Amino acid sequence: MKPWMIGLGAIVLVIAASIGGFWIGQSQHETAPARERKVLYYRNPMGQPDVSAVPKKDSMGMDYIPVYADQAPAAPPQNASAESKRRVLYYRNPMGQPDTSQVPKKDSMGMDYIPVYEGDETNSSGVVKISPDRIQQLGVRSEPVEMRVLGRTIQSVGTVQADERELSVVNTKFDGWIERLNVNATGQLVRRGEPLMEIYAPELVAVQQEFLLANQSLLNLGQAPADVQNSARQLAAASLQRLRNWDISEDQIQRLLREGTITRTLTLRSPTDGVVLEKMAVAGLRFMAGEPLYRIANLGSVWVIADLFEQDLGAIRPGQTATVTVDAYPGTSFAGKVDFIYPTVTPETRTAKLRIVISNAAGRLKPGMYAKVAFEAPLGSAPTLSVSDSAVLDSGNRQIVLVDLGQGRFEPRTVKLGTHAAGYYEVLGGLKPGENIVVGANFLIDAESNLRAALQTFSAPEQSLQGGAP
Repeated sequence: MKPWMIGLGAIVLVIAASIGGFWIGQSQHETAPARERKVLYYRNPMGQPDVSAVPKKDSMGMDYIPVYADQAPAAPPQNASAESKRRVLYYRNPMGQPDTSQVPKKDSMGMDYIPVYEGDETNSSGVVKISPDRIQQLGVRSEPVEMRVLGRTIQSVGTVQADERELSVVNTKFDGWIERLNVNATGQLVRRGEPLMEIYAPELVAVQQEFLLANQSLLNLGQAPADVQNSARQLAAASLQRLRNWDISEDQIQRLLREGTITRTLTLRSPTDGVVLEKMAVAGLRFMAGEPLYRIANLGSVWVIADLFEQDLGAIRPGQTATVTVDAYPGTSFAGKVDFIYPTVTPETRTAKLRIVISNAAGRLKPGMYAKVAFEAPLGSAPTLSVSDSAVLDSGNRQIVLVDLGQGRFEPRTVKLGTHAAGYYEVLGGLKPGENIVVGANFLIDAESNLRAALQTFSAPEQSLQGGAP
């Protein structure tokens, strides 16, 4: 073989060896396991200035792109959020269920699991810790537990009625006929002693005549024996008493004595000041003894008969103040007092009736008006420990409040509650005066910290429920 051919072969072998070595090295570099490369952070796939310390997706569902140590500086950009710089411990269920994941995932409704960062976890004592910036975002508001006199407003409805103690019925104790009416309209205002009508009664005429004859005989028997004079005197006194028993007024009797003449008719007068509620009298009507002719009511004070639900009866006492309003006078209220609570409850409506007395000197309240009644019912004379109803997380089985321990720490505490009134609960156990409790955004803290899951293992000490305020 010629020398030049041997030299050409050697050159070819050298070139082939070089090319083979290059491809072998390149293959070894590309097949190195990805796990040997350190991920510094994940950047937004659309080039936005947003990074994350953990894998995540953007609003369009695109995965964030990992940035490896051999591709970028050792620290994330300065615009990285505070949360992206914190280590994620796990991911919790977005609906508060006791379910966690070590990697990002979605629930059955497609909602992303929420990351729980280092420092935000619930510790073994049940205290929830939330970062200060997150507390500010949630709008958390706390207030101290205080002693208050609790009370509530009880609403009721009723109707205005005439005061039964101020009602008068006009009638007579003898039969007769109505000769003339002086008051001839329902609703007419009358004064005490005002003439109502003129009546004719034969029996009344006979008694007047008997009285005049007995009185005249007594005058004529001045010289008669004493027993005869006594008989005449007793007859005159009996006739006079019959007139008075029939409610003949004293001025009419004096006129009879003074004039000595019998009057055919008698004037019937009003026994009281008031308003004619009913008028049964008609001119020319024959009436019987005891038959009502007028019903007159003095409306200087009226009653409101209100219906009160059975469960509210224990909060109302006689003498308690009530505020009454009627549609006829918008913006005007009338003060009254509970005068009587009726002793029975209506089975169909489970309500009891109570009577409220209201002064009505101006006559603005009229019988039959529909009235709305409000009672301010204190639950007791002494202050009691109480919390706002917005502070209570009620699971149905127990009631919990979040005690603000400061520095972003919140303790879920089971409390024993009593009566609810005017936006507050009476606290029977679990809290002390002066402790701060969350009254705003507490349900957001519940969602933020997965409080419900934490409470699965949290039990309040027994002694915390013993007793109320000191």
